[in-house]
Amino acid sequence: MSTFVIRACNRSREGARTIFRNAAILLCCMAATAWCSTSVLGSDAGSRAAEAETSVSPGLDAAASMRLSQSAIGRKVSDFTLLDREGRSVRLSSYRGKPLLVSFIFTGCFQVCPLTTRSLQKAVESGRDVFGTNQYNVISIGFNQPADSPMALKAFARQHRIDQPNWEFLSPHASIVESLAQEFGFSYKATPAGFDHVLQVTMLDAEGRIYRQIYGEELDADSLGEPLKQLMRNAPVAQQLKLDDLIDRVRILCTVYDPKTGAYRVKYDLLIEVAGGVTFALAMIWFFLAEWWSRRKARQIQAGHATGRSEAAA
Repeated sequence: MSTFVIRACNRSREGARTIFRNAAILLCCMAATAWCSTSVLGSDAGSRAAEAETSVSPGLDAAASMRLSQSAIGRKVSDFTLLDREGRSVRLSSYRGKPLLVSFIFTGCFQVCPLTTRSLQKAVESGRDVFGTNQYNVISIGFNQPADSPMALKAFARQHRIDQPNWEFLSPHASIVESLAQEFGFSYKATPAGFDHVLQVTMLDAEGRIYRQIYGEELDADSLGEPLKQLMRNAPVAQQLKLDDLIDRVRILCTVYDPKTGAYRVKYDLLIEVAGGVTFALAMIWFFLAEWWSRRKARQIQAGHATGRSEAAA
């Protein structure tokens, strides 16, 4: 189980690519899908379980909150309508077609919500070179209504300097907050000081189904990046795949998380292995084609000689 935290919140495109990198990434395409078919998530499950902890505020039951959160996995979220920072209506279905990260916040919080939002922002920025800003979307939903108005969310985003093109802040009507939170498996409870609530980021797949709950106030590129890689790896390939789309897809498949830097990097040793394998495969193909062509020519020559002898005998 990943880190699960409940806390009380108080009121007080990338630059130009080099030719070398593109060539390396395209080379990786020839074997990336097969090599990356095994998810990294399974390999570090033990370490994540070992790091699991529960931090509980008195106003919220941790066990019940965890059950609600986990029960949401696999659920297709309803097509709720919310308001963006400019007061325009936005339907959740408009985010389908790409993975979606969803966090619940309230703008009156001066401690945990800003901390988790900055942590999410750092994780998003750390994975930008790999995932870009057009491969998935992020939304933060203000659940304290009517205080979390579009204007309040706009000020919150500006205060924390969040201007990523794939990140929006949405305000639901007070009448749908409870059902919205229920579908996402998000627990919260009003207290005299503000709110106790679960610290979680919910990841949805391209069809709008809840794929994973990511817990805790300290998020990193790995905790978000590995599930994202798995979703993108399993996503259907477009019928007309452009070169940039191909490069983006292969870059996602052929990168690994580097805990030393907290970011992703291209696995160039894999590219070398792939290059060697491709070279060997091409050499074998050339050998068999040359052998086939040689035998074919020999048969043609023999057939010609036989025909000549028959004509001479006649």
